[in-house]
Amino acid sequence: MNVELQMLIWSVALGLVQVAIATTGMVAQRGLSFAASPRDKVLPPMDGLPGRLDRARANLMETFAFFAAAVPIGYLLQRHTAMTALGAQLYFWSRLVYVPIYVLGIPYVRTLIWTVSVVGIVMLVVPLF
Repeated sequence: MNVELQMLIWSVALGLVQVAIATTGMVAQRGLSFAASPRDKVLPPMDGLPGRLDRARANLMETFAFFAAAVPIGYLLQRHTAMTALGAQLYFWSRLVYVPIYVLGIPYVRTLIWTVSVVGIVMLVVPLF
């Protein structure tokens, strides 16, 4: 299994962990009855730690689809290079570091880390053209 596929699998695991911790935070803030409800009532965004965990999760979901598409396409086209391996690693490790940085509320560093993850995706996509 190549590095890109390994990073994809680890990114899926990271996403599942983020969903679990964000859900736990939501239940802590809004209660189990809200979590089990159809959520028809619109509530204000969550605040504090649960809000940050949920926003970090949502941010991962915004980029993950591009990463999850680029890796198997590169694999099928046999376009894996040192650059694509590095790109996949940059994506995963930056997304992993992003969570605590977001939770701690560190501005600018968070944006830099997000930018690194997007650069990782670009490094995966460029060889596909």
